[in-house]
Amino acid sequence: MEELETKYHHQKVEVGVYQKWLDEKLFFANPKSAKLKFCIVLPPPNITGQLHLGHAWDGTIQDALIRYKKLKGYETLFLPGIDHAGIATQVKVLEAIKVNDPDLLKNLDQQTFLKYAWKWKDQYTKTIHQQWAKLGLSLDYSREKFTLDQDVNQAVKKVFVTLYQKGLIYQGTKIVNWDPTLQTAISNIEVDYQEVKGKLYYLKYYLKDKSNYLTVATTRPETMFADQALVINPKDKRYQKYLNQEVINPANNQLIKVVADDYVDMTFASGIMKCTPAHDFNDYQIGLKHKLAMPVCLDESGKVNQLGGKYFGQDRFVCRKNFIADLKKDNLVVKIEDYQHQVGYSQRTNIVIEPYLSKQWFVKMDPLAADIIKMQKNKKAKVTFFPDFFHDQLLKWVDNIQDWCISRQLSWGHQIPVWYHKVTKALYVGVAAPKNAKDYQQDPDVLDTWFSSALWPLVTLNWPNEAAIEFKNFYPSNVLVTAYDILFFWVVRMMAMGLEFTNQQPFTNVLIHGLIRDEQGRKMSKSLNNGIDPIKVIEEYGTDALRYFLVSNSAPGQDLRFSKIKIESAWNLINKLWNAARYVLLNVPKNFVTTFAAIQFSYIDQWILQELDQLIIKVEKNMEGYDFFAVNHDLANFIWNQYCSWYIELSKVNLQDDKLKKASLITLAYVLEQILIMLHPFLPFVTEVIYQKRNKKSILLASYPKVANHKFAPIIKQFINYLTEIIVAVREIRNHFSLPFKTKLDLHINTNDALFTQEKDQLNKYLLKLTNSEINSISSGSFSNEKKISKVITNAVVEIKTELTVNKKQELAKYQTQLEKIKEEITRCEKLLNNKQFLAKALPDKVQLQKDRLAKYQTQLALINAKIKELS
Repeated sequence: MEELETKYHHQKVEVGVYQKWLDEKLFFANPKSAKLKFCIVLPPPNITGQLHLGHAWDGTIQDALIRYKKLKGYETLFLPGIDHAGIATQVKVLEAIKVNDPDLLKNLDQQTFLKYAWKWKDQYTKTIHQQWAKLGLSLDYSREKFTLDQDVNQAVKKVFVTLYQKGLIYQGTKIVNWDPTLQTAISNIEVDYQEVKGKLYYLKYYLKDKSNYLTVATTRPETMFADQALVINPKDKRYQKYLNQEVINPANNQLIKVVADDYVDMTFASGIMKCTPAHDFNDYQIGLKHKLAMPVCLDESGKVNQLGGKYFGQDRFVCRKNFIADLKKDNLVVKIEDYQHQVGYSQRTNIVIEPYLSKQWFVKMDPLAADIIKMQKNKKAKVTFFPDFFHDQLLKWVDNIQDWCISRQLSWGHQIPVWYHKVTKALYVGVAAPKNAKDYQQDPDVLDTWFSSALWPLVTLNWPNEAAIEFKNFYPSNVLVTAYDILFFWVVRMMAMGLEFTNQQPFTNVLIHGLIRDEQGRKMSKSLNNGIDPIKVIEEYGTDALRYFLVSNSAPGQDLRFSKIKIESAWNLINKLWNAARYVLLNVPKNFVTTFAAIQFSYIDQWILQELDQLIIKVEKNMEGYDFFAVNHDLANFIWNQYCSWYIELSKVNLQDDKLKKASLITLAYVLEQILIMLHPFLPFVTEVIYQKRNKKSILLASYPKVANHKFAPIIKQFINYLTEIIVAVREIRNHFSLPFKTKLDLHINTNDALFTQEKDQLNKYLLKLTNSEINSISSGSFSNEKKISKVITNAVVEIKTELTVNKKQELAKYQTQLEKIKEEITRCEKLLNNKQFLAKALPDKVQLQKDRLAKYQTQLALINAKIKELS
């Protein structure tokens, strides 16, 4: 048998293994296959540079599912693609031009910019491919998509035109998040809110007759030039007499009314707020409700416009300083307080965003939301969420959905397919340009990146060509994996578009995971500089260690805290597996056939094969439920504690017995192979390397383990429990009393269980080899009148004759400690078994497990009490 190296060197194998998978076209999907189909569309990373740990988490989970289904015999398709990421890419490209060719920025036209942007795309596509390979993603590169590909662009235009014709897309003037640096509308998800130490300015608004004034607090005095009203709460008795009166705006001496609205918080500041509908989202809603005018007092770059009078042309924050200074001179400032509050910053430029009234294109979301709600009430057609909690969250959000601003004032993206006649200003909307194109001017805006992303499940499968083989065979895809922070920005919109254009959901299941946080539990961000580069983690620990960490340390929907200790723990498991494989390959002869026909298995072989069957059942169940935390907990426990720590050690005894050797060699090799296949979705590289030492074909072509249902002796598990407990007890006694291994120990088993007598010879065979001890006597009583050391195990007490002086006081203390622990466990079990809710909800096997534990603890309690009585 070809040996493994002493140590697993991930750097040596990962690139070569991945290339071999590609060369053998193991990731290539055959849509015409008669097999069951399973498809996942990879959420597209953007082309702005480095892979994030969150992308690695998405990719690892999805790749694990694809590999699992492939091993289960499905025809799998894992579709790759890349997002053009409009605003993010435009910022990066402009930064690159500024560094490499600063003079160009002064006269940068759109065509020159686009030329640079496409070069950037080509460069970073290669980087992303390298990163995917590093992660081991089993992607079908022959079907890769980019959101600005020509066919995708055509699909995007078709969707826009269709929605426009249905009245679901319209142009309107509404308040949006505005980035004054890029001078574009941005999405809510592109706004980062930061805690800022600001000021709260208390200002005087005199009544029309100047007999008195109202004190109004604001954080943004520079917007007062566009104030349209003061607002009080209708329940606030302090200000009822001022309702419908006029006050003088100190910014421009214009008269504005006092109106009432429930939105006002009576306890905040003076209890009166100013209303500036064009520069605040809440004020905008109040403005609509009270039919207020909506003048804009800032321009698109964040400077004060003509409404600002003498402050015209000043930056908004310069204006704030100067305006307050002037108000102080006029005795219109009551006081200024320090004020800590949340301020929105543009994620891309790190500038304070401006709520801004602007003419934009919108999607009318109410009709689309109604379709989603209707579908989700249909049990057969609905999208299933894991965990289910997010289904309710989605419905709550959809029920209060706002229209979606889809236009962006950028160069990089899908240009809106709308043209304006140069003379008549008539509007033309179409997939192709109008016939007399020279007479028209196309809308310069591009579509929000999320618009094309909403079509991702469709366009990746070559929609709108519904005859396309990929679309016919793989739509809807089986599962979407994503973080909860983009549930509403992306998942809802994909569902809306899927229903609108195919009358069915775009995916069957949605698996939601949390966010990755740093070791202190903080969200990763540029401002904290606490991001983790997954490629650096891979270089140090290998892909498998990173992948295993990502899938084994968080339940669905929960956040994941980055931990080097846990990555090292994953690396330790890989080393444990590697060393176990080395042992097997060193002992199992080359070309050894693992057939179960006419083989008599020893108790230890039967035990590990039974445990393997139970493992397969649990792993398969949890894989289907996307509970990778439970899957990997069970796998790690089996590998570490059952296969490596016990079975391999016990098998060393069998390998010295000609009658037992063959069965144990078969068991060693067979169990290892099943472990490798179940682990492969999570640890693709190390499992492939080990598997191919005994197999010519890739592990991806193997079949997933099936339960063998061996008919073995019912006493097997109990026998192994007794054997391992005696071994542990003897080793602890040797260690505690410094008894060398060469000193043979004679054991007496104090028990009422006939199994010890029945299987005494079997037990001794392993005890002699592994502990140099032997059971000489078994009875329901202790050695009489002799010095002894004892240890309580399940249903028995292990006693050893000794000439050593045993400290009875210490032994009594030891048993008293054990007694208290046992009593606690009995109380816990009894409490659980008396809990009606537990009995009603728990599976029968879980209830039985608690009953078995209670019986075991009660037996141990009796044995310990007997020992205490004997020593007292």
